[in-house]
Amino acid sequence: MLDRDPVTSPPFWGTQASPQKSAPQEEAGGPEYRQRETWANNAEFVLSVMGFCVGLGNVWRFPYLCYKNGGGAFLIPYLTCLVTGGVPMFFLEVGIGQFMGEGGISVWKLCPVFTGIGYGTTVISFLLNIYYIVILAWGLLYMFYSFQSPLPWATCHNAWNTPLCSTFQGVNGTNATDVAEGATDPVVEFWENNILGVSSGIDEVGVPQWRLVLTLLLAWIMIYFIVWKGIKSSGKVVYFTATFPYIMLAVLLVRGATLPGAGLGIIYYLTPDFSKLVEAQVWIDAGTQIFFSYAIALGSMTALGSYNKFNNNFVKDCTLLAVVNSLTSLFSGFVVFSVLGFMAQEQGVPVAAVAKSGPGLAFIAYPKAVSMMPLAPLWAVLFFFMLLTLGLDSQFVAVEGFVTAIVDVFPQYLRVGRRRELFILATSAVSFLIGLFLVTNGGVYVFTLFDYYSASGMVLLWFCFFECVAVAWVYGCGRFYDNIQMMTGSRLGPWLRICWTFLTPAALTAR
Repeated sequence: MLDRDPVTSPPFWGTQASPQKSAPQEEAGGPEYRQRETWANNAEFVLSVMGFCVGLGNVWRFPYLCYKNGGGAFLIPYLTCLVTGGVPMFFLEVGIGQFMGEGGISVWKLCPVFTGIGYGTTVISFLLNIYYIVILAWGLLYMFYSFQSPLPWATCHNAWNTPLCSTFQGVNGTNATDVAEGATDPVVEFWENNILGVSSGIDEVGVPQWRLVLTLLLAWIMIYFIVWKGIKSSGKVVYFTATFPYIMLAVLLVRGATLPGAGLGIIYYLTPDFSKLVEAQVWIDAGTQIFFSYAIALGSMTALGSYNKFNNNFVKDCTLLAVVNSLTSLFSGFVVFSVLGFMAQEQGVPVAAVAKSGPGLAFIAYPKAVSMMPLAPLWAVLFFFMLLTLGLDSQFVAVEGFVTAIVDVFPQYLRVGRRRELFILATSAVSFLIGLFLVTNGGVYVFTLFDYYSASGMVLLWFCFFECVAVAWVYGCGRFYDNIQMMTGSRLGPWLRICWTFLTPAALTAR
C-alpha cells in the first residue's frame, strides 16, 4: 500500500488526479455556463444503472446460454466469472467515475498515459448506439402489428408469404396440416420477408425499408427527448423504464406457468449437466455474458458514476445492482422457458428445437408462442412493449455516456447555453443516418457485423484488461483503495484488490 496521501501527492509519473473539479465560472456578460449536474437522489443512479445493465441480453441471451451449457451447472462458471471479472470491473468503472467526476475520456486524468482507453470506449459506445437502436425499430414495428387479430405472423394468407408457407400446430393442435418438404413457418416469413425484406447476402444491400426507417426515426426521437436535458430528464424516465419490465416479466411468468408444457420447459432450462464444465466454450460463454450484461468497457458506467455525489457509498449500490442483475437473468429464464415448453408441446417437438438465442428468440420463437395463446394480440403487445422499455433505458444511458464523455472533454464549448442539446441533436441525427444502412434489405448482415466486431467479444475484454492494468498497476491499487475510503468512509476488504491486480487480468487474457 502506498503511504502517501492519495490526493495531495502526485502519482509517480508526475501528474495529479483531481477529484470532482467544479466547472469554470461564467464570464461576466457572457453566455450561461452550466455547472456539471449530479443525481437528484440515489434512486436515480441505482435505477439508471439497473436500466442499462438489465436489458435485452438478460431476456434473450442468458436463458439460452444456461440451457445450452449444462442447465443449472452453467451457474458454476457464471458465478465464477461474475466474482472474478464482471463485478470487480463494474466496481472499478463506477468508482473512478465517482472519484473524478468526469466522463469516459477525461476520467483518465487519473492515469493520463492510458487516455486512449477513454477514446476507444467512446468509439465503441458510439457504434453500439448506432446498431442497438435498430432492435428497438424492429420491436416497435412488431408491436404495431400486434394490434391486429389474428396476428399477421400466424397465417399464410399475406402478401409477403410464399407458396412454401405452411402453418403447423402439432399433435395437440386442432387443424394440423401435412408439411411439405422445404416448407417455412409463417412467423419466419413474417420476420424475413416483411420486417427485414432480407436480401440473399451483404452484397445486395438494397434500399431502406420505409416502415423500419419510420420506426428507427421514432426510436431516435424518443431517445433525444429523454436525454436532451441530461440527467434532469433521463433520471426521471428511469423510474418507469427500469421498473416496468419487472412487472411485465412477473405477468408473463404467471401466464407462462399456467400453459401446458411449461414445466417441461423449465426442467430443460435447469437440469444440470456437469459434463459440460470441462468444455472451454462453456467458460467463454459465461465470461462473455457477464461482460455483455454488465455493460462495462463502454464508458457508460463511468459516466453514470460521475454524476454521483462525491461521498455516495457506491460500493453498497453496486453490490445491490450486481445481485439484481444476475437474479434478473435467472428469473428471465423461467419466463422464457415456460413459454418455450408450451410451444414445444404444442408442436410435438423437443424444447431444443424451439430454443433460440438473440433476435431469433425475440422475433421468431416468442411471437410463434404467443400466436398459440388465447388473447394472442394482448400478449404480443405486452411482450413487445416490455422489449421496448428494456431497450430504451439501455439505449438512452449509452447515448448519455457518449455525450457525457465528449462534453467533459470540451466543457468550455458544449456546456454553454443550449449547445449541449444541439450536440445531442447532431449526434442523434448522424447516428440515425448511419443506421439507415442497417434497415436496408441487407441491413441484418450489416447489423451482424456491427454486433460481432464493434461492441462485444474480444474488443470489450481487451479494454477491460487495460483498465485493470491502468488502475491496479500504474495508478496504484493501494492509492485507489485510499480514494474509495475517502469517498465511502470505509475500507474495502482485500478481494477486489486481488481481482484488479491478478485474477481479473488473468481471466480476461485467458479468454
